Amino acid sequence: MKVGLQINRFDYPGGDPRIGENIRVIAKASEDVGFDSLWVMDHFFQIGHIGPYTDPMLEAYTTLGFLAGITSKVQLGTMVTGVIYREPAVLIKAVTSLDVVSGGRAYFGIGAGWNDQEAKALGLTDPLNARRFTRLEDTLKLALQMWEGNSKPFKGEIYNLPEPYMNPQSVSRPHPPILIGGGGEEKTLRFVAQYGDACNLFASDLAQLKHKLEVLKKHCQEIGRNYDEIEKTSLAGVQLTEAANNIADQKKRVEELKSLGIDHIIYAVSNDAERASYEMFAECIDYIHDLN
Repeated sequence: MKVGLQINRFDYPGGDPRIGENIRVIAKASEDVGFDSLWVMDHFFQIGHIGPYTDPMLEAYTTLGFLAGITSKVQLGTMVTGVIYREPAVLIKAVTSLDVVSGGRAYFGIGAGWNDQEAKALGLTDPLNARRFTRLEDTLKLALQMWEGNSKPFKGEIYNLPEPYMNPQSVSRPHPPILIGGGGEEKTLRFVAQYGDACNLFASDLAQLKHKLEVLKKHCQEIGRNYDEIEKTSLAGVQLTEAANNIADQKKRVEELKSLGIDHIIYAVSNDAERASYEMFAECIDYIHDLN
């Protein structure tokens, strides 16, 4: 099994001038103790269940570029990008650029989007628009075409591009892994089966998680896709020091997730920028790796 870390808060001690240095500490510590991947949310405001919307929030791809420069092994991605936040070709270019500068370590984390507060406040397309899934499918199709090096005109249901040319191409071949986030059974999980290399589901309710994976398996069977070749990732919140002090509970949870078929556990951490916290969690990381 793989283990990842999602950075979802930037309200560190020392305030805004210390954000960069605190991220540097987290990135270096997480890579040193064995995390396989680093993720950031793709939001412009903080989301409600984590903190007030006025809390600091960094732009995702700028932050991932910074993380690429201070790490050498971990994979990097958004958990996940709302498709309505950027024009598709610009988004694909950003992900490709991240893959190039990181030496082939990018994921393409993508979803339909949901946070209408930030979208309306910033004049972006409403993520609750009924055509958001059409935008998502167009973007997935366009990404695959551009990563093939095919610059012929693209005609989607919404987007039409006369010459979707891209150079340089991604280092990852045939392309960065496409991770589609969300558990919508009719559309999102069908897109995972049809276009995705990975899915992401919440780990809080094991019965619900099992059900979502069964739905995904059914979609794969219907189109003749090998279910086992899709990486199953799951997102769970954790306080590192608390988890390290209750390692037996963490091991039990990991075993439960593995029994369902989860390949990659991603922990969303608090605003903990103390290297010692990550070092304390190393035992849990080693245990997860040993379950392979």
